[in-house]
Amino acid sequence: MRRWLFAALLLLPAAARAEGMPQLDFKNPLTISQVVWGTIIFVVLYILASRFALPQVGSMLEERARHIARDLTGAQEAKSEADQAAKEVAEATARARAESQAAINAALDEAKSEATQLTGALNERLETQLAEAEARINAARAAAMGALRQVATETATTIVARLTGAQPEPARLNSAVGAILGARGLG
Repeated sequence: MRRWLFAALLLLPAAARAEGMPQLDFKNPLTISQVVWGTIIFVVLYILASRFALPQVGSMLEERARHIARDLTGAQEAKSEADQAAKEVAEATARARAESQAAINAALDEAKSEATQLTGALNERLETQLAEAEARINAARAAAMGALRQVATETATTIVARLTGAQPEPARLNSAVGAILGARGLG
């Protein structure tokens, strides 16, 4: 690639390289007229733009700036209203939570009170039933123990009578049955 570029530069005529830029050759009358007409056109365009086009662009820019400022003010007002509404919602939520927690606590206290009363009444009834049952058990035990001594004595009399063929002595048999029941904690 470099070789091609170098060869192209060598082939340029020496006159073209020595003259410089032909657009800036002010010795040529054509260049001077182009500069004069370019200046006239520039001045006319500048006057037209500064008198007609630029004021309209400026007014459009000012209108746009006013519109943006109005929109920003509206957005700030909407944001402050939204912040206030969010604050009110948060406060209402906090109040509702507090009220619901108070209602829950009241319901729990009432339920605990009712449960305590029911438990007390149930405990009293159970204690009464337990005392009655213990009294019945003690009475049944006493009856059973009384009957046990009698049954044991009768059974021993029958066994001795069958084994020996003679009736045992009641006082001696009674003391033997009493000793055996006493040893076992039953009499």
